[in-house]
Parts: sequence; C-alpha cells; structure tokens
Amino acid sequence: MDSSDSDLGLGIDAGGTETRWALARRDGAIVASGHVAGMSALQMGSPAGRERLQSVFATLATQVQAHGRPKRICAGLTGFGGDSAVLTDWLAQLLAVDAGAIGLCNDIEIACLDSFAPGEGYLVYAGTGSIAAFIDIHGTLHRAGGRGVVLDDGGGGFWIAREAMRRIWRREDEAPGAWQDSTLARAVFEHVGGSDWSFSRQFIYGRERGEIGQLALAVAHSADNDVEARAILQAAGVELARLAQALVARFGPRPIVLAGRAAALHPLIFDTMRATLPASLALAQRTAQPHFAAARLAARPTTS
Repeated sequence: MDSSDSDLGLGIDAGGTETRWALARRDGAIVASGHVAGMSALQMGSPAGRERLQSVFATLATQVQAHGRPKRICAGLTGFGGDSAVLTDWLAQLLAVDAGAIGLCNDIEIACLDSFAPGEGYLVYAGTGSIAAFIDIHGTLHRAGGRGVVLDDGGGGFWIAREAMRRIWRREDEAPGAWQDSTLARAVFEHVGGSDWSFSRQFIYGRERGEIGQLALAVAHSADNDVEARAILQAAGVELARLAQALVARFGPRPIVLAGRAAALHPLIFDTMRATLPASLALAQRTAQPHFAAARLAARPTTS
C-alpha cells in the first residue's frame, strides 16, 4: 500500500440481488471493486434479517480489507428509511472507520447522482424493484415508485418474475399440462426446479426477493420464441415509462436515463419505453456504476 491508501473512500451499492463495493482514491481513481450477496435495509425488521445483513457486511469487509483500509464510507442501501445508527456501528466496527466518516442513504440517491448533476435529469432504475428519481438544484430527492415489490415496483425484475408465474399458473388452472407447449413456462419451471406447484410455491414464498427477481432472466431468454414472454417485457417498458412520466408531470421535461439490470434484460424493455414516452423527451440507456460514484464521493476531500 502507498501513502495514498490512507485517503481511500469506500462506496457501497446494496441492492436486493447483489451488493457492489468499490475503493477510490482522492483523484477519483478506482483501485478495487467487488460484490457480495444482495441485502436490503428492510431486513432490519426481523432477527433473521439482521443476522443475514450483518453477515453480508462482514463478508464485504473481508473483501475490502484485502485491498486497502478506507478512511470514509458512502453507502446506498435499498429500502433505507433514515435509521442508520445500527448499520453505521456495524460498518464502523468491521472496517475500523470512525462512525462520523460514514454516510448512509437510499441507493437511488447515489445512482441518480451517478447519472445527473442536481436539477439536470431523471433516472429510472429497474433492478429487483423499480423507481424513478430526481435530485433538484437544492439537493432534495424526489421520487416516483419504489414502494416495494409487494405493493408495486412495476417493471422491475421481481415484477417480471411474478407476472410470468401468474400467467403460467392461470393457464395451468384452465388447461393442466399446457406448460409443456410454452417456451416461457418450460424455462421458468427449469429455473425453479420442476413443474409441480410445490416447486413454484417454495420459490416464490421461500426465497429472498432478489433471488426471485433473477427469474426474470428466464423470461428474457424466452422472449425471442414466446409471445407471452415478449408481452411481459413490453408491459415492463410501459411501467417504467409511467414512472418517468410521473416526474415529468411534476417537474417538467428533462432528459431521462434508464438504468439497472432488469432494464437491460432485453431490448424490448427500452424500445417499448421509448415508444410509450413522447418523442420530445430525450431517453438514453446506460450501465449504472453507483458503487463507483459512491466511492468517489467518499474519497472526495473534505473542507473545514
């Protein structure tokens, strides 16, 4: 390690499917990055969830310390609602960082700043869930969606997976065995382990939301040969366009960026979103790297 390692900033982007981290120097150079299991601040609501979350933090700390010792931390967590004391203490202890040098926020704030300067544009992010965000010139975060997969999160990976399961099992109610003639159903059942309802039930009700969201991959892989899979992905594009339009209605037209792993599952999602939005609105798709943005924020020199 050289002398610059004493000024490393650690950025964390915690999502339901995966938690990514990065170390940056003061000049913004990324010196290391990695990933661990997904997590959510919502897991703090149960003893089992807290245990799992702390375990993920411990694994992350071990990975990070193999590359350097951060001086400051900027972490964005999905589901974060502002109560940071326990999470801050865990990170402080595991990484030997002063608690006052740790900043926690919702993951969408960092992702938005990774795409736009304050007041510049709207981010629509589709991962396990979905949300649209806008940070105004005063630094205030405004959002549409992001209410959680139980309530909505239309267009996200969990929503796509749930739509596929719902359609498949409705058809099975009407014509048992119809799954054998469906490319989508065969791909979904292969993913969950079998065609019996017990496999689907265990998958939907026994897995973490990020694991369920990964079933959206099976939908995307079926789309070129399955009309229903295509319809689900097109519906996802419409849902994501709705999120963007909600912010446009509130704050006026601005450029829009679509990001997130679910958004990149298949071109149909972006193409449908583009077709749904007014042609006058600029829309681009990009691969978000919010853990890099968070690391650079953490490494940024502080002024007194």
